[in-house]
Amino acid sequence: MTGSAPGADRAPEGLAGLLIDASTEAVRTADGHVAGVYLRSGGAGLLRLAVLAGLPGPLFKPWWRLHVDRPFPVADAYRLGTEVVLPNATEAMRRYPQFAAGLPFPFGSLYVPVVGGDRTFGVLTVLRPSAADATEIGTAREQVADLAGRLGARLLRLARADPAAVTWDDEPLCVPPPVTRAAAGRSGGFGWDPVTDTVTADARLAALLGTPAARLSGPVAALADAVAPGDTARMLAALRDTAAGRPPPLPLYVRAGDGTLRLLELRTTATAPPAPGPRPVFGLVVEPGTGAAGDAAADLLPEGVLCLDRLGLVRYANPRAGELLRRASAELLGRPLWEAVPWLGGPAGEDHMRAALLSPDPIRFHAGLPGGSGAHAGAPDGSREGPAAADELWLDVAIHPGPTVLTCTFRPAHRLPEPSDEEAGGDVPEAPSVAPLYRPIALAIALSEAVTARQVSAVVMRELLPAFGGRRLAIYLLQDRRLYLAWENGFPAGFLDPFEGVGLDAELPGVRTLTTGRPLFFDSMERLTAAYPGIALDAERGSRAFLPLIASGRPVGSCILGFDLPRRFSTQERAALTALAGLIAHALEKAQRYESEAALARGLQHALLPRRLSAHPRVETTGRYLPGTQGMEIGGDWYDVVESGDGLALVIGDVQGHGVQAAATMGQLRTAVRAFALGDRPPDEVLAGTNHLLIDLDPGLFASCCYLRLDPASGVARAARAGHLPPLLRRPDGRTEVVDLPGGVVLGVDPRARYPVTEVRLDPGAVLALYTDGLVERPGADIDDGIEGLRAALAEARPPAAGPPLPALADLLTETARRTTDRPDDIALLLASRPGAGSGPRPSRPATGPHPP
Repeated sequence: MTGSAPGADRAPEGLAGLLIDASTEAVRTADGHVAGVYLRSGGAGLLRLAVLAGLPGPLFKPWWRLHVDRPFPVADAYRLGTEVVLPNATEAMRRYPQFAAGLPFPFGSLYVPVVGGDRTFGVLTVLRPSAADATEIGTAREQVADLAGRLGARLLRLARADPAAVTWDDEPLCVPPPVTRAAAGRSGGFGWDPVTDTVTADARLAALLGTPAARLSGPVAALADAVAPGDTARMLAALRDTAAGRPPPLPLYVRAGDGTLRLLELRTTATAPPAPGPRPVFGLVVEPGTGAAGDAAADLLPEGVLCLDRLGLVRYANPRAGELLRRASAELLGRPLWEAVPWLGGPAGEDHMRAALLSPDPIRFHAGLPGGSGAHAGAPDGSREGPAAADELWLDVAIHPGPTVLTCTFRPAHRLPEPSDEEAGGDVPEAPSVAPLYRPIALAIALSEAVTARQVSAVVMRELLPAFGGRRLAIYLLQDRRLYLAWENGFPAGFLDPFEGVGLDAELPGVRTLTTGRPLFFDSMERLTAAYPGIALDAERGSRAFLPLIASGRPVGSCILGFDLPRRFSTQERAALTALAGLIAHALEKAQRYESEAALARGLQHALLPRRLSAHPRVETTGRYLPGTQGMEIGGDWYDVVESGDGLALVIGDVQGHGVQAAATMGQLRTAVRAFALGDRPPDEVLAGTNHLLIDLDPGLFASCCYLRLDPASGVARAARAGHLPPLLRRPDGRTEVVDLPGGVVLGVDPRARYPVTEVRLDPGAVLALYTDGLVERPGADIDDGIEGLRAALAEARPPAAGPPLPALADLLTETARRTTDRPDDIALLLASRPGAGSGPRPSRPATGPHPP
């Protein structure tokens, strides 16, 4: 299960209850199966799943954390502030192919931003049955939108008391869907006033417990004894936590006197801000509806039967299931299926479970049960499934989905023999064919976003290898008729060193697969050494697949997949792996072109940025440049310090876009500004002249710029800006402000643009900061908030006598950005100071918190 208990413990009081109530109500109002709420994270540009109602969290871990710039419906709803309606899988694939490839199941979905005042806190999302078009779910959409609006108003009240109270950085709280049908089992309700310790029970609960209602209308301890004789202390603790505004992670099962499980749902009044003191608790006790007669009937079936709730917990197991799964009933009940039966985990098993939870139709597949005493067949990380011993047993598994429960059946099955070929055969166990389960479109979409050979290799390791049960990967690229290792994972240290740089005449399977264009599959290491005598072995047992990487008829390299145990590759797997190798080859070919262009662009940019800044004995300056970590990794930001008459010109600019063209345009503008500055032209003339140059060049790009001409003797600077962010000025006494600097439009748009000039005074000990938007802009956040954060960081750099120099302050202000791994834009920063008494700034905390891992 998820670590929802820690998340609940750390959640702000009242927040968890609000989100759980909204999610379960969304399931009801939208006729859905699943609902959840994403909230802003403490990390810049991240949304985290806070509550998930109706699904087990571990199976959906890839969707716990989303960046607001990703091509997903949740991100669009948050970033754009608009509802996203996907009535069916076809519409989802058309608009969000990456999202649909990750969850290729027939369901519809709604995504509604949660807004309070002028603030967007997150997104309320609902998964529901498919519809023909959006008009069929218009009523549900309106109801969910109204629910999101009410939730936003409540979150706004929480945020006014504590802004950090409406962010989420923990694992999601996973709760069951609301019980909507009495037929699902007998149920009864109660209310508890913790102030007076009195319980009010309804007649249904009294009937369920076989106790007169009057006996239940007393202290809560008596109720706990009647509902959960075996879990009295646990139930009382859950009631107290709920009254305090900290509802326990759900589902909450308690044991009746005969050992059967009862589901306990607890709610409290959702007030925001929370009222002081404990709040009344309302509870629902549900006795699963299989009933004694149903259990007795299922106990006699010749096939194994498990009943799961929507969070994957086993609620019933017949004796035959225990026999086939080699688990006692006590080891199954109340545990997630993938924990109670670990060999059903792994990528393929998780894919089956996701399909059963999100699809209306039954899911059927074969699974190999390990022999012996029931030891796991899979690796500890669940990356491989299938039998591992001679006395293995294969099971035919079926999962029948329902709105509140899932029924799993198990029966013995026999494997179908696969024909052997020249490189497969013998008595090697055949691994289950997962090729139909693995979706090539998922790999294709993931590869489309990879732009370097390393990123392509990482995608293969993450998306392809686990789906086929592999544990080792090596990718070689061809250069000057030799193969060089581009990526390796799982091989012993130094094992691949002898193969580095081998020529195309070497007698090695990795070479032969490329020169012949034919994949090679070896179901055991013995067969590999028989085909290639003398080849070094990295393991005593195992199997290997060697795939040619050929794109558009041109050899790119070769790929080696490694498996820890002998196995037979089915015909379907061979066909799928061969086809997927072509996708990998095309991605690597694209990556090679990209890396060549990127190297050229980086060299161009480094050549264009100043190697050193013009110096003056009365002025200290320092600059920092950080390239973006996404896309081309280069952009058009620049800074410069130029001698201008008897003064200094301080310049910072930002050319729109990224790549070679942006860097080249930046170089032209920097040269033009330097030429104007060396001629000691006034700031307005410098910007006007540069504006005319950019319009004449007509590169299809525009640029922003801020230009100051500083007199080092007096500290007076005359400044003008063209669409650029305003400078920051930290005065000697520590007061820091945004400089009120009227400006004109960006460069390259209007040939008649004018740029007013303003005087700014830089006193001894003051610090002037010029910066580009990459330092202060965050997706989904107001840029004014980012500027304020930078201003606060600069203000807190107090000036003790032994403070760090200006370069240390520049490092401090860019510290968070340097630690951010998904920086979408490049960053330029230029600091200037006139040394004076007490001018040295000391370190302080960065403007924003640390970026999440």
